[in-house]
Amino acid sequence: MTIEEQVRAAAAEWDRIVVGNDAGEVGSFMTDDWVYVDSTGPVARADILGWIATGRLAHHSMKLESEQRIARTGDAVVLTARKTSTGSWEGTSYFADEWISQVWVRTPAGWRCAYSHKTDAQTK
Repeated sequence: MTIEEQVRAAAAEWDRIVVGNDAGEVGSFMTDDWVYVDSTGPVARADILGWIATGRLAHHSMKLESEQRIARTGDAVVLTARKTSTGSWEGTSYFADEWISQVWVRTPAGWRCAYSHKTDAQTK
């Protein structure tokens, strides 16, 4: 399996785990210094995992809407794709259509996500 195939497989497993809403499992796919960035700025790993653990944030579905692009440098891989997702935030349902970029790094435990950035998808 190529590195690109390994990262695509890890990203697919990450999506499956995120939709499971088990904070421990989600955390196991992140590096210790993982950070999420959206239009409001960076959010720490502990915050996201806390929101999942308490049910404040719940993911219901995640669907790949585009081909994944992979850029590789050494043991770091940047994956970019368009995804849609559903879930709830503080009990209010949401639908998101976003472009995501993730940095994946090889660790002794396998490929882990070190950074995630999302931005709303816009039509031209």
